[in-house]
Amino acid sequence: MKHLTDEELVQLYLSTQRNSYFEALYTRYCDKVFRKCLSFTKNRERAEDFTHDIFIRVVTKLGSFREQAKFSTWLYSVTYNYCMDQLRSPKHKEVYSDDFYETLSDYTDGEDADIAEMEAQRLNQALDYLTPDERGLLMMKYQDEISIREIADGQQLTESAVKMRLMRAKEKLRRRYVEALIFWVLIGIKALSFWK
Repeated sequence: MKHLTDEELVQLYLSTQRNSYFEALYTRYCDKVFRKCLSFTKNRERAEDFTHDIFIRVVTKLGSFREQAKFSTWLYSVTYNYCMDQLRSPKHKEVYSDDFYETLSDYTDGEDADIAEMEAQRLNQALDYLTPDERGLLMMKYQDEISIREIADGQQLTESAVKMRLMRAKEKLRRRYVEALIFWVLIGIKALSFWK
């Protein structure tokens, strides 16, 4: 079944209801869905539960997949929406992906690693001020490199609405990042004056 595309597997599963076709899709995407859930939850057990629930949702909604987007994009949208729903729920503590800013340290070494770590902390603080929807949108675009058109299709928005929301989220993140930077500069100045 490796030679079949995702979309062909979906059509074969829907027309025959043979589990082997869905199992092939599951095998292809289980690890990716789990990693995405883990990036939201930071908890392996909860990520496993989310992954299980997402694939149950996928198998029941597979008939609604309309090949307007790739299956992988549709699956990502289901995964993202499920995770966001769970994080919005008062029962779940809100967490998000460190992967968004983790790559700063990939480009540095030695002394620069400390600077990268401080930058990651500031970005982390700034991300805390964003809503789950804002963080999720930024992650889709910049971490997962999903196109604006695919985000729009998956979120049932217009492309202009996605662009506007991205612009607002980036501006809010930038403002909060600058505020965090100023805060740490002031802390540093106070610490230096204390030791004089």
